[in-house]
Amino acid sequence: MTHLWLRAEQRDNEDRTGLTPEGAAALIAQGMEISVEDSPDRIIPTDRYADAGATIVPQNSWPDAPRDAIIFGLKELPDDGTHLPHRHIMFGHAFKGQHSGRRLLDRFKDGGGTLYDLEYLVDEQGRRVAAFGYWAGYAGAAVSLFAWAAQQQGQTCGPVSAYPDKDALLKDLAETLDATGVERPSAIVIGALGRVGTGAADLCAAMDVTPTKWDMDETAHGGPFPEILQHDLFLNCIFARPGTPVFVPKDALTAQRRLTVIGDVACDPDSDYNPVPVYSQATTWDAPVTRVHDAPPLDVMAIDNLPSLLPLESSQDYASQLLPSLKTLDKLDAGVWARAERTFREHV
Repeated sequence: MTHLWLRAEQRDNEDRTGLTPEGAAALIAQGMEISVEDSPDRIIPTDRYADAGATIVPQNSWPDAPRDAIIFGLKELPDDGTHLPHRHIMFGHAFKGQHSGRRLLDRFKDGGGTLYDLEYLVDEQGRRVAAFGYWAGYAGAAVSLFAWAAQQQGQTCGPVSAYPDKDALLKDLAETLDATGVERPSAIVIGALGRVGTGAADLCAAMDVTPTKWDMDETAHGGPFPEILQHDLFLNCIFARPGTPVFVPKDALTAQRRLTVIGDVACDPDSDYNPVPVYSQATTWDAPVTRVHDAPPLDVMAIDNLPSLLPLESSQDYASQLLPSLKTLDKLDAGVWARAERTFREHV
């Protein structure tokens, strides 16, 4: 019997989940065993999983799970160097040249476990079967606008926190922008045709910001891209990979520019392919931006778990996308799981 173990997230400000109670019930009905760790932070209460028929286990008990259990979480594990003998489904951030990724892969190699990276669960055409992209773009554009509004008051963006739903976010942001007393900023979205860019553009539209929308055609020449500097906000919605051009080079800091906020929604500062090399470290909920230049200011927003600002909508959306693949966990040697394992073996 396939045993799926939903672990509690161990990262601060992470309330999302990749499996809803309804999804758990569907897997149980199919014959799977479902264990769910208790979690006071998960946006969906634990008792709803119990009502769905899942077995509730203690928080963070996954290291002691049966070896044949498949451990499922979203964000990274504690970076404690322990060996990883289980099969894990999660975002590993280890295959794109991230400097911390090698440590994670070594832990799997030493423990004999396997990583099924959620970013690399793809169909036969190489398209991801599930992604948080839309809500990352939506929340990332919102925080970037909060950062711009703070600049109008001579400040930097203060701490952010999760919202119960998107309507609460939109109300808060609209009031904050209106309080500046100035016209809405100009914005450019690169990757506007993808899920991330669509979310960013939709948020902008909800705030009466009409963005310039760029995608592959506009960036195919490889740069430079002086048009980016002519906007107040730049929202990068293209994930770093070999061949990704540099959108904002380091010399842009001292160049003549209107640009004062970069929302690096893709957030790959630890990658060799970072297309926004004016910063080198992700930002946090407590400090959402890092100021990389003064007079005129340039703030970079690079929170790497943006969908967590809207944990309810993002969890429901992602879980519904992923469930069809979870239903095939009894066939790990085929389909999306076999492709993900091959990617892992190539890198480990």
